[in-house]
Amino acid sequence: MTRELAYDPEDHGRAPYADAVRASAADDWLRLNVPGHAAQPERFPRLADTFGADVLRMDFPPLLDGLDLGPAPTPMDEALALAADAWGAARTWFLTNGASQGNRIAGLVARSLGETLVVQRSVHSSVVDSLVLSGMRAHFVQPSVDHGLGIAHGVTAADLERALAEAPDAAAAYVVTPSYFGAVADVRALADVAHAAGVPLIVDEAWGSHFGFHPAVPANALSLGADLVVSSTHKLAGSLTQAAMLHLGEGPFRATLEPLVQRVFHLTQSTSASALLLASLDLARQSLAAEPGRVLESVECADKIRDRIRAEGRFPVVSDAFTGAFPDVVGVDPLRIAIGTRAGGVPGHEARRRLLREHRVHVEVATASAIVAVVGAGSTPDAERFVEALHALPELTGPARELSALRLPAPGPVRTTVREAFLGPSRLVPAAEAVGRVSADTLAAYPPGIPNVLPGEVLTAEHVAFFQETARAPGGHVRGAPDPAVTTLRVTD
Repeated sequence: MTRELAYDPEDHGRAPYADAVRASAADDWLRLNVPGHAAQPERFPRLADTFGADVLRMDFPPLLDGLDLGPAPTPMDEALALAADAWGAARTWFLTNGASQGNRIAGLVARSLGETLVVQRSVHSSVVDSLVLSGMRAHFVQPSVDHGLGIAHGVTAADLERALAEAPDAAAAYVVTPSYFGAVADVRALADVAHAAGVPLIVDEAWGSHFGFHPAVPANALSLGADLVVSSTHKLAGSLTQAAMLHLGEGPFRATLEPLVQRVFHLTQSTSASALLLASLDLARQSLAAEPGRVLESVECADKIRDRIRAEGRFPVVSDAFTGAFPDVVGVDPLRIAIGTRAGGVPGHEARRRLLREHRVHVEVATASAIVAVVGAGSTPDAERFVEALHALPELTGPARELSALRLPAPGPVRTTVREAFLGPSRLVPAAEAVGRVSADTLAAYPPGIPNVLPGEVLTAEHVAFFQETARAPGGHVRGAPDPAVTTLRVTD
C-alpha cells in the first residue's frame, strides 16, 4: 500500500459482510419474505440453472438481523469502516446503482451549498442528470481535447481557478480523473484551487477505484485533497457490475458534507439493495487491501501487451504521448491500454467489431480512431491472444478508412439551464431542422457516455453529422437520442 492503514492488515483479510451473507445462506431458513424465489432452486430451476443455487441462497433483502441490523458493529458497519480505511476516506457509502448514483448524490449535495456548479464539460452524463434533478446552473470548464483521437482528457488548475473566479456563487468544483483513456489530472493542484475559492472539490474517479493500492498505479484522489469521490468499484476493482462506492474526504468540508451525503444517499439508494452487490464490494476491498501485489501483476500484464504492440510497430500506444502533449495530464493509468488503430489502417469501431465477432475479444471502448482495452486490478488476461488478434485485423483502404476521421464536435452556445431545457416544453423535429435550435436532451456518443450536447445548448450541423455517423458505425450508439439512427432530435419550443 502507498499509505498507512488504521486497521491491522489482518483485518483487511476479512470480508465481514460477505462472510455473514455466506454464513446466513447456509442456515436452514424458512423464507417467507422477499425475494419471491424464496431461495428454492428446485422451484425456480431456470433461475438456479442460469445463476447457480448458491446465488439464490445469498440473495437477501436489506434490513436483516445479523447482516445490516443487530448489535453494533454489524457486519455491514464493519465492511463500510474497512472500505473507508482502505481508500483513506472519512466515511464510505456502498452504492448499488453504480457510480451514476454517486454522481447524482454528489450533484444533489452540491445544490445544498449554492446554485452554480463549476463543472468539467466532459463529465459523465450522470452528472448532467444531477443538474436536471437539482436545477443548478452549470459553469463549464473546458477540458483539453485530442481531436485526432476524438477524446477529451482533463482540466488544469489554472482553468479551474479562472472558472471559479467567473462564478463567485459557486457551490463546488466537479472534475473527472482519470479520463476514459486513462489520463490523470493534477488533483492536488485542483483541490488547492477549489479550497482557496472556498468550495469543495468533487472528483468523479469512476475509472480509478484501484488507485492508491500499489506504487505502480497513481495515488487516489482522496489522498490528494479531494472532498467527495465517486468510485466505480466494479470497473477495475473487481466488484460485480453496478456495485460502486462514494467516499468522503477528511478535508475542511467533511462536517458540512457528511450529513448532506447521508440524506441524499437514502433518497437515491434502492430500498431493495442487493446483498450480492453489497457483498461483492466487501470482497473487492478485501482483495485490493489484503493482496496489493495482485495489482502489480495486472500492471505487468498490461505492460507486456503494450511492449508487444510497440515492438510490432503497426499500431501506436497513444497514451505514450499524453503527458507531453496536454498540460492537464500528469500521469496515465497503467491498466488502460489505448491503441491508435486508425494509424494502423483500421477504424476504431471496425477494430472493435472484428475483435468481437472474429476473435471473441472484448475491448472496453472504441472511437473513430482508437480502442481502449482494460486490465482489471487482479486480473491477468491472455496478452498473446489479444496482440495476435489485434494484428490479424486487415488493413482497410479508401473511403472505409477515411470515414473514421470524424472530428469531435465543439459544444454549442448555452441558452438555458439544463433543467429548464430538459423538463420544459419540447418537440421532436427532423435532425436537419434541429440545427441552430436548443437541445432538450443530453446526447452522448456511447461509450464513454461523455455528453457531446447538453440540454440548453444549441445543436450544430457538426453535431448532427457526428451523431449520425456514430450511429452508423458498428456498435455505435448515441445515448439520449430519440431514435437509433438519430433521424430526429428533441428541441425546446
